[in-house]
Amino acid sequence: MIVRFTLNNKPVEVDVDPRETLINTLRLRLRVKSVKRGCERGECGSCTVLVNGYPVTSCIMLTIQVNNADVKTVEGLVGDSLFEKLAKSFIESGAVQCGFCTPGILLTAYAGIKQGRIRSAENVKEYIGNLCRCTGYVKIIEAIARVTQEAHE
Repeated sequence: MIVRFTLNNKPVEVDVDPRETLINTLRLRLRVKSVKRGCERGECGSCTVLVNGYPVTSCIMLTIQVNNADVKTVEGLVGDSLFEKLAKSFIESGAVQCGFCTPGILLTAYAGIKQGRIRSAENVKEYIGNLCRCTGYVKIIEAIARVTQEAHE
């Protein structure tokens, strides 16, 4: 089945089996390596991408579901001022350790701030559902909260 969508601001056309998951299309066919394979059940968030601006877990989404959609990974947000502020805040706060979960968390935080769903430090805790096994979340929450505060001032 032919699926057409925009990936990181570029048109893409792929011929996929209707049962193929988006993570497999992104990683194996299109070689997007920032999308990480974690639990493969939609629970950990390591495979998070933005589809039409909303964070989704690509391991449980079929590629055919993004036909005519806009898909973004962290590569597609390089140069975006909000994304750059988030990335810088993560680095400055020490919120990155192994880095496996970082792309998914950055995308979730980006969408949450952009859509006005993240408005405070407490709100960050409620909104970010991605799992991280290294940091204990404190520095991640601090990094996101700092950018959230700046965005809503």
